[in-house]
Amino acid sequence: MRNYHARKMDKEAIYPYQAWKITEEEFLLENNHHNEAIFALGNGYMGLRGTVEEDYPGSEKTTTPGFYINGVYASEEIIYGEEAPNLPQNGQTMINLADWSEMNLYINEEKLNLLKGKILDYKRELDLKQGLLKRHILWEDRQGRKIEINITRLISLSREHIGAIRYQFKAVNFSGKISLNSAINGDVSNHHHLRNKKALEVIESEVDTKSGYLLHNVKSTKFKIAYVVEHLIVGQTKEKCESKKRSSENRIDWIFEISASQGEKYTIDKIVGVNHSQEKGENPLSDARASAARASISGFENLIEEQAEFMTGYWQDVDVKIEGDDALQQAFRFNAFHILQAAGKDGQTSVAAKGISGEYYEGHYFWDTESYVLPFYAFQRPEVARNLLLFRYNTLAQARENAKRMKLDGVLFPWRTINGEEASGFFMGSTVQYHINADIAYALNLYYQVSRDQEFMENYGLEILIETARMWLSLGSYIPMKDNKFCFNTVCGPDEYKPGVDNNAYTNYMAKFNLDITVKMAEIIKKEAPEKYNRLSERIDLTDNEIANMKEIKEDIYLPYNEKLEITPQDDSFLYKNPIEVDNIPEEELPLVKNWHPLIIWRYQVIKQADVMLLMLQLGNQFSQDLKIRNYDYYEPKTTHDSSLSPAIYSIIASEIGYKNQAYNYFMQTARLDLDDYNENAYQGVHTACMGGTWLSLVQGFGGMRMFNGNLYFHPHLPDGWDSYQFRLRFKGSQIEVTIKENIVKYMLISGDKVEFKHYDQVIVLEESHLAEEVQI
Repeated sequence: MRNYHARKMDKEAIYPYQAWKITEEEFLLENNHHNEAIFALGNGYMGLRGTVEEDYPGSEKTTTPGFYINGVYASEEIIYGEEAPNLPQNGQTMINLADWSEMNLYINEEKLNLLKGKILDYKRELDLKQGLLKRHILWEDRQGRKIEINITRLISLSREHIGAIRYQFKAVNFSGKISLNSAINGDVSNHHHLRNKKALEVIESEVDTKSGYLLHNVKSTKFKIAYVVEHLIVGQTKEKCESKKRSSENRIDWIFEISASQGEKYTIDKIVGVNHSQEKGENPLSDARASAARASISGFENLIEEQAEFMTGYWQDVDVKIEGDDALQQAFRFNAFHILQAAGKDGQTSVAAKGISGEYYEGHYFWDTESYVLPFYAFQRPEVARNLLLFRYNTLAQARENAKRMKLDGVLFPWRTINGEEASGFFMGSTVQYHINADIAYALNLYYQVSRDQEFMENYGLEILIETARMWLSLGSYIPMKDNKFCFNTVCGPDEYKPGVDNNAYTNYMAKFNLDITVKMAEIIKKEAPEKYNRLSERIDLTDNEIANMKEIKEDIYLPYNEKLEITPQDDSFLYKNPIEVDNIPEEELPLVKNWHPLIIWRYQVIKQADVMLLMLQLGNQFSQDLKIRNYDYYEPKTTHDSSLSPAIYSIIASEIGYKNQAYNYFMQTARLDLDDYNENAYQGVHTACMGGTWLSLVQGFGGMRMFNGNLYFHPHLPDGWDSYQFRLRFKGSQIEVTIKENIVKYMLISGDKVEFKHYDQVIVLEESHLAEEVQI
């Protein structure tokens, strides 16, 4: 771990350690921006930042309100300082949509404002077990009137088009008029990225005394978004409530005036249905109305029960139990909750870098999804992993066009995208990273080996594999000066500080892997499903000669190794660059990506994120333990970890090679990255892939889990200071539970008929007649 990061982590926790909750104990403006990301809610379809319901009383610099739909974006022309041929012409930016969470309370005419009057009691908590955001306020206005407010917010995980808020209040020491002003505000814009601040237009609206709707159009992309609101006046509140309405061009307001009696509780529920469409002639309004109507009939209590039921099932599959470290127990559940909220589950969307919790990175999907998030799902909720891969299948047409842009065959998946087209204008940090093709192929193979989903591979997976493999054949070439090996020049591996290099080791090895599994899968499907294979071959012009060519070239790919240093060189030029002591770089110049000109970075032996180390993990069965040690010793001191993706991988390899202290330190760098805001940028949105990396660093690092060639292996150990930890995995139709204590590991079959794996060198078989086995570490 870099000294710079160690010092950043030496800070007090922002939230108290609680097993199932994240609690804000005091309303402070300086924490608000961070809280908006931490308390964000979502369900993979839509996401709402953790803004307060009332008008925010602080500076615009300390808030970024946001409501987003995964995959709904605006598009603008990319502006280049200097033009070049075949650059992407249009970008995509996830757009900030209407704010439907606004609810302002008035005592007579005095508006609730947490900077005025007195806050007598305050608490906001994210209930991870229930999937709810709860807020409690006891406020005294400037007249001495006290009011108790309790707000519960949810984005439904079982009804993806529903969001809801329950607003309850009680006049503590007075009787009188209390008004609640509920609104949909359609006059919104993005706070970052988009030049056009009026990318949205309201094209239709209607309001009744308790309900109404607003219809948005995204001018540049023709998305239409419908928001339908139903208010439910609960119990005795009906008898004392008078409803009013008003509307303007971009906004709808409902005013509920209540003649409040001292000590009585009043409840108003706000149910919101949200749907969208991009199809010409389609109007999502009817679907949003139906969603809202069904949810209103069910009622808020049922929505809460459904949420709890969903979360119970989720935690049964993904909960990691850690005994002996309360901070990490909280962190794992928080991270797993946000991973759940981030993942598109319809095959048309994926996982953005910030999930649906903020605008930064423009809502784009990167290789992070397949390399860091998809394994989390493949081993625990494989149906979600399948849908993430379907997104890549459903964007094959765009990937084919992207390959043509680069004069390549097959497909080249975009480095950053929402709609499947390349959205990055900086080719040295995007298009040059051809390894994304192999990352997707690797993830596809991972899913297949875990799930044995033959239908998916036959109908979707093989086509992805063949088209990604074709790209490698056209990108590489035989180079006489490299002993006529097949090389890949002018590429970039995961380390973005070294673009445009020749023979990046990660890229070459992963390209070989891509070709290898393509050939193997083609042979399997040709034999087992010949009709499907023939139809695919005819549709994409696949020939036996092409498969034979792949088989030949994969054996000729140049695989770098330096005999003198006995390490895997990151690329052809890395070892010849100027060495630098990373820990001697002044802290104010870190991260380098924000402080050094790229040409300065490129001249040094400095690494942004795990590159060779990631190769040692993903294809670890191809490298000896001694080589992994030498590679780690060489590259670790040269890595700045300027990407949050990096520490988890170094933690996993450190665990494998016996560097237990370094493994734990790097693990800690990932686990509470957002909760404790180590990088002071969590306000932009959570680091979704880093959260996936935290899970990997425990299961693959401390748990020593690997899967190679369809076989499962464990080499577990217990970190110092822990009493035990436990996780569950799905593998080939079965689910197992792994519990690691100081000297003992217990493997238990939770569901399924039979599962076989290795604990170190011992073969373990769990089945109905032998459900569990304890073994020594």
